[in-house]
Amino acid sequence: MLRKTISDQSLGTDRWLSVDPLDNEIIQRLFKKDIREGEEKLLLAVLADAIEHFQKYALSKDEKGRKLFQEAEEWFLGKDSDQLLSVEYICGILQLRPNYIRKGLLSWKARQHFIEVHRAGRPKLVKAPVAHTSARRSKTA
Repeated sequence: MLRKTISDQSLGTDRWLSVDPLDNEIIQRLFKKDIREGEEKLLLAVLADAIEHFQKYALSKDEKGRKLFQEAEEWFLGKDSDQLLSVEYICGILQLRPNYIRKGLLSWKARQHFIEVHRAGRPKLVKAPVAHTSARRSKTA
């Protein structure tokens, strides 16, 4: 009963204040965790969007696609950790290794260009009309 009256008297206008330090720490941790998870989801969405642009437009032939790829590639290769939404910052928050991601994307890009070059050098097969003959036997009795 004593604890209830102390806690009722200590409630402030924000109704988060409590005399019991354990209760206050739990509330603060939960509040920070929710914010943290929201931030992480947002940063992960930024990273996923950049990876999608990198892969989608890597072999683009039109100007808009090439520009989107170039922006994504420059963003990944940039090592400026002071910017709020840099690769270094996002990977630091998400506990990822930015150099590992860079190497993976550059390796993927090299494979895509290799495949594209070999496809271009290969002669295209032309469909020729084929005369179909009937394999039925006519029954004459």
